[in-house]
Amino acid sequence: MRVERLLAALVDAFVRSDELPDLILPAGHSPILQRRRAAMIQSRVRMVALIFGILTPLWIAIDVTVFEWSLAIWLILLRLTASAAFLALAFDRRSCEDMTCAWWRLAALLAIPTLFFAVSHPLLYNQGVDDLRIAVSAGYGYLPFVMVAGLSVFPLTALEGALFAAPMLGAHLAAGFYGSLVMPFPSYISALWLLALIAVVATLAAISQLHFMIALLEQAAHDALTGAFSRRIGEELLKLQVAHAERAAQPLTAIFVDLDDFKAVNDRYGHEEGDRVLRHAANTIRSLLRQSDALIRWGGEEFLVVMPDTPLDGAMIAVERMRRAGFGKRPDGSLQTASIGIAEQTADRPADWEALVELADQRMYRAKQDGKDRVVVTGAGIKPDAETDPWDSITA
Repeated sequence: MRVERLLAALVDAFVRSDELPDLILPAGHSPILQRRRAAMIQSRVRMVALIFGILTPLWIAIDVTVFEWSLAIWLILLRLTASAAFLALAFDRRSCEDMTCAWWRLAALLAIPTLFFAVSHPLLYNQGVDDLRIAVSAGYGYLPFVMVAGLSVFPLTALEGALFAAPMLGAHLAAGFYGSLVMPFPSYISALWLLALIAVVATLAAISQLHFMIALLEQAAHDALTGAFSRRIGEELLKLQVAHAERAAQPLTAIFVDLDDFKAVNDRYGHEEGDRVLRHAANTIRSLLRQSDALIRWGGEEFLVVMPDTPLDGAMIAVERMRRAGFGKRPDGSLQTASIGIAEQTADRPADWEALVELADQRMYRAKQDGKDRVVVTGAGIKPDAETDPWDSITA
C-alpha cells in the first residue's frame, strides 16, 4: 500500500488524476483536441518525411564506395524508392482534420523505414568482411533505434506510442533471429532491451507533448470569468458539431441566451457585481446540461448552448429547466431573467453553422422585442407566465 501511495503521489506531482485517462487512451479526447492533435501530427509527419526524403539518397555515395556494384545497385534502388515514398508523404497536401487520418499518415511514415530495414537486412548480412563494411552495415542495423526515438516529436498517448513502436521492435527482433548486422545474438538481445527502453522514453516524451497541448488548449478554450468555452474555441467546436450532425443526419440545437437588462447591473452596481451575476448564470446553465452539451460565452452577457443529437422538443425541456432554476439574483434581490432564441439544424435547414447561430440570435432578439424573459423558437414565443405545455404557445 505504501508503494501504491508513493506512486500515486509521484503521478499527482506531474499530472492530475483526472488527466491520466486522456494521456493513456485517445478515446476520451474532445473533438477540438482531436482536431488540433491531428493537425500537429500531420505537420510533423510532413517535416520528418521531407528530411528523410532528402537525406536518404545522400547515403548512396557511401554504398557505391564501400560495397560491390552488384549489391550497391540494389541498395540504390531501395534508397530511391524509400526517398520517393518519403517525399510523396511530405508533399501530400490533402487536409487531415481527424485522428484516423493522422494515424494513417504516421503509420505510413513509420512503415517506410520498417520495410527498408526488413529488405536491406538480408542483402547486407555477411557483407562485413572488413572494418569499413562492418561500420556501414551497422549504420543500417541501427535504423530501428532512430525511428523509435523519432516518436518523441509527436503528441501521442501511451497506447499509441506502444502500438507505433511495436512494428520496429518486431522488425529488430526478427532481424536478430535471421542474423544481426551489428553484434552476436546474445548481445543482440541486450540491444533489443535498449531499443525497448528508448521506445518507453520516446513515448514518455510524446505523452509530455500531449499533456502540454491539453494544458494550453484548456487554458485557451475557457473564459476565465464564467468557465464557459471562449467564443474562438466555441466557433471551432460548433463547426465540428454541425458538420458531424450533417454527415450523420442527426439533429443539433443551438440555444442563444441573453441576460435581460444586464447593462443596468454594471451601470448601477459596478462590474464586480456584474461579474458575479454572469458567473451565477453560467453555473446555473452548465449544471443543467449534459456532458455532451457545450456552453459558450458568445459575448458580454450572451451565451450559446450547443446540444448535439437533440431535437427541438429535447432542447425545450432543457430550456424550461433553466428558466425554472432561474439565472440567479440581481444585486437588488430581484430575479435575473433571460431572453432565449432556439434554432435546430434539421428543422431550420441553415446553410452552415454561422446561419444556425444567426437564426438563434434573431429569435433571441425577437424575444427581447416581445417583452423579454421569454423563449422564441419559430412563431410566438413562450411567455414567462405560461402554465400550459410550452409547445401550445409555439406556431410553425
